[in-house]
Amino acid sequence: MMYGFGDNQNPLPETVALVEDIVVEYVTDLVHKAQDTASKRGKLLTEDFLFLIRKDVPKLNRCTELLSMNEELKQARKAFEVDEEKLATID
Repeated sequence: MMYGFGDNQNPLPETVALVEDIVVEYVTDLVHKAQDTASKRGKLLTEDFLFLIRKDVPKLNRCTELLSMNEELKQARKAFEVDEEKLATID
């Protein structure tokens, strides 16, 4: 992750540990907030996370982009499985 943002290919272990701590703390906090939001409904949904990042437009856009790409991949895999099953019955 750090290399992707322009850091050295082999960053210092202290730097890696610090970034890891920051990311883990952020994700943990986000999940706890999402659980609090979802507790009224009883079920944690993707929309709970989107609700929490709604004011951070770049994050929201990236999340919606990744979710739509994930859906496209699911449909492509599904179509491929169907074609594979047809081929198996033909043989």
